[in-house]
Parts: sequence; structure tokens; C-alpha cells
Amino acid sequence: MQRDAAPEVPAGDVSTRRYHESDAEREFRIQRGFPEFEKDMPSLGDRFKFSLKDNLTSYLGSRNPFYAPVDPQKDYVWLLDNTAYQNRLGRWKAEYVACYFVKNSGKELSEVVGWISDKVGLAKNERAEATIEKRVQPLLDQILPAHSVTVDLQGMQVRLGPSGRDGISTDELAIPGHDYKDGQIVTSKAVNADATPINTTFATAKGWAVISDVDDTIKKTQTNSPVGILKTTFVDDPEPIRGMPELYKHIVQKLDAPPVWYLSASPYNLYPFLRQFRETYFPSGTLILRDASWMNLAGFLANLTQGTEAYKVDRMEKIYEWFPKRKFICIGDSTQSDPEAYGDMYRKHSKWIGAIYIRKVMDVAETDENEKNKPERFEKAFKDIPKSVWYVFEDPSELYAKVDALVAATK
Repeated sequence: MQRDAAPEVPAGDVSTRRYHESDAEREFRIQRGFPEFEKDMPSLGDRFKFSLKDNLTSYLGSRNPFYAPVDPQKDYVWLLDNTAYQNRLGRWKAEYVACYFVKNSGKELSEVVGWISDKVGLAKNERAEATIEKRVQPLLDQILPAHSVTVDLQGMQVRLGPSGRDGISTDELAIPGHDYKDGQIVTSKAVNADATPINTTFATAKGWAVISDVDDTIKKTQTNSPVGILKTTFVDDPEPIRGMPELYKHIVQKLDAPPVWYLSASPYNLYPFLRQFRETYFPSGTLILRDASWMNLAGFLANLTQGTEAYKVDRMEKIYEWFPKRKFICIGDSTQSDPEAYGDMYRKHSKWIGAIYIRKVMDVAETDENEKNKPERFEKAFKDIPKSVWYVFEDPSELYAKVDALVAATK
């Protein structure tokens, strides 16, 4: 994950990376009323109210010598699943991302739950409010800079962190041992910490791989309004796009269990929610989420709608660094900037991308389908890219033969 902040949203000086907002993104946000809607969204309280020591030393980031280990009684940590790669010497390495929080520290929980319930028109419903509370809690809990967590990495205890000012640490580590197989998954756990386990998928240098968008590609969102996004994120049970779980199963079978990266513009605060959805319906893989930090709920919406094209290209460049010899299938949809992002990457690394599949999203409320799904839009996004590489589909069943053809072409 890369340090990034949503443009135009106060970030409490906790973030250093900004992604350029395209003209299309700016126009879309204005048309759908996002700026006006965001003005009235509630504060997230004291997410950045650190101790004096943590506050001062957090500016040192990973070089902070004054860090402290997490307290399992007071703190909790998310260890994000990752994918291991081999360097030129054949040694296995992976990027380990940890997110640090103070337990049950969100002071505005009931207020925010009530505000969301009111905006989505939710009648008094204890079960629905409990769902909102569970999903919104990670957006409210105080983040924890200047802390570390120890992980048992194949029998070797390794420190991750310390976390930076955004409460996140990122470490590129060598993994002990050499006898790992392509597609093997190894689970590691934290030591003396309340933390999620981390699943590491091992992927050799060559073979097929998949980069997949999430919203409206594999998970039904079907809305581009601020209220609709709140409802599908915090209230509704997540639902897969019809036919996509079966398609991904076919891809896994035909392409010899390729590693999968799920690249989403959603904030990392939704990691448990999206990870559970992925585990229920789709192949294991690495979830890449934006790690912008913000002090009001408006930052959540901005995170999803601003700078997404630049963000996705940036993250794909990172994957390219790890796996330059893999051949990638890129799967996305027409609601936002997937065609443009994938087109940009192909023009930069034409031998790296073997296929681009874009789902034409229909019947989405508040969306100008005629503009989003115009043939001219796709022709422009995929300018100078062979027609044999990219394909716009409505039904996932259209892709089975195309995936089979990729397999035949590599034999």
C-alpha cells in the first residue's frame, strides 16, 4: 500500500501521497452532487488524538527509534494478506502491511450510525443498525502511529513497523526458506498481539495472473449516488455479480491457479468487510485498498471517487515491479475509470497484459449509461491497443471461450 490522501479532504497531516483527479472524475462528482453532500457529513472524532510521544515521533515514520510494541489489551492490528515473489537470486520476498488501531476508541459511533441510518431512510431496525456499527467502527477507531507488531514468520520472529502517522506500517521482508511452490498459501500470526492472521500466497516469476476491480466488477454496487454508496457499503449484505464467481473459478482452473490481486478504490478501513466477501465467493488473493486517512466521513466518499485512475495505475506499477514476466488478465467495469487505467498500463507495458475484460454495467441508478458505455469511450481508452486484447462484455459467460483461447495460445 502507498501513502495517499484524497484530494480536497482534510487529512490531519497524516498522509503524503495525492493522486491526480481527472477531469472526468471531477465532472462526475459534480453531476452526482458529491461535493454538496459531503459538506454535511459528520466528523470522525479524535482519530488523530495521539499521545505526545506518538504524536511527535510519528513524523519519523519507519525510522522512528521511539516506537512501542502494541498492547494486546488496548490495541488491535490488521495484517493484510499478501503475495510473495522471487528476486533475482530466487529468494522469496513480500510486502507486509499492518494497520494499527486503539480498541473501541471511536467516540462518535452512535452519532454516525444514526446519521447514516437517517440518510439511507432506514427505519428503526436493531439488526441493520448493528451491521452499520460493525462496518463503520474501523472508520472511527483511533489510529495508532509509532507502534510495532511482531509476527512469527515461518519460525522466525520478525518485527513489522513502526507505524507511520497514518497508523500503517509497510515492510518489504525476505521470507525464511526456499522450498515454496507456486500457488502455495502460508498463514502467519502475530506474537503477543490482538491481530488478524496473514495469508501469504507464493507466486513464481512466470505464468498467468489476474488483476480485478471489486465494485460492480465482482461485487454488486449498482449505484453512483452518495446515498446509494452509503447503503451498499454499510447496510446491505454484499452480493456478487451474477456469473462472476463461476467465471473466476473457471479462470483458476484453466490458468493453473494464477495469483489474484483485487484492486479497489475502497479505503483500507473496509478490509475485514471486503475480505470476508472475497473469501465467500472468490479465489484467495491480495486485496489492495487505499490508505488515505481523513477526519470526516466525507473523506470516505472522496476516496472512492477522486484520483481512482491514477491510484490504480500506481498500484499496478508496483505489481509490475514484482512480477514483470507474468502475463496479466485485467478485469474491470465501465462505471468509473477501469478502461482508462488498464489502457494506460497496456501502453506502458504491452507485453505484460495479455487480456483486458470490461463489464458493461447496465441499469445503474444515477448513471448516464449512454456516456459510460459509448463505443467511442472504449475506443479512446484502448487507443493503439489491438482489438484482440480488449473486450467489453455484459454476461460473464461470454468470457469462457476467450479464457480457453488464452490457454491454447500459450501451449
